[in-house]
Amino acid sequence: MNTNCTVKELPEEARPYEKCLKYGAAAMTNAELLAIIIRTGTKGMKSLDLAERILTLKKEHTGLLMLQHLSVNDLLKIKGVGKVKALQIQCIAELSNRISKTTAQQSLSFNTPATIADYYMEELRHKEREQLILIMLNTKNKFLKDMIISTGTINSSLVSPREIFVEALKYNTVNMILVHNHPSGDPTPSGEDILTTKRLQTAGDLIGIHLLDHIVIGDNCYISFNERGML
Repeated sequence: MNTNCTVKELPEEARPYEKCLKYGAAAMTNAELLAIIIRTGTKGMKSLDLAERILTLKKEHTGLLMLQHLSVNDLLKIKGVGKVKALQIQCIAELSNRISKTTAQQSLSFNTPATIADYYMEELRHKEREQLILIMLNTKNKFLKDMIISTGTINSSLVSPREIFVEALKYNTVNMILVHNHPSGDPTPSGEDILTTKRLQTAGDLIGIHLLDHIVIGDNCYISFNERGML
């Protein structure tokens, strides 16, 4: 008896491969799509069952959002998931991020906070620690470069003003925008966010690098310092 359960052992009408070929990927459930990716299950567990288990591993997240919060080590703790499956799942999550970011990039305007928030939303809203991204622009607000300038704790980012301006000067930045996330999902700026932003604005004005905005990303929502009249 073959104990390595595969999707081929399911009734034909329930097999993800056959269903996908007949009806298209859009007709598939999340678990069925994942089952096709991971291909095989483990002893006593078909690939579809394993996919369901992966998608419900953490109670605080559900469905496909789960994949954004699972590290390789998390995945390796699941019976039936080895290094190959773990990397496949990680790559699927990263592809999802990049597709979303590329789509948003087509309508990105650095004069419009909503489009900036859309562009960085998928990259940041699933993070479990705060990250601060520096966006560097030229005198016409054309994109020069962006980079993660710091990674902090669950509820604060470790910001080094000196590091921000060292990088900004390196790329001949004239205008800059800061973007960071709140893992809690609530984008309301903290007192520390407000104080740090004011300090960076003042320092930047002195050396000719203007802070145009600071955008705080929550869970599918954002707050712009510029839109709120806080800059």
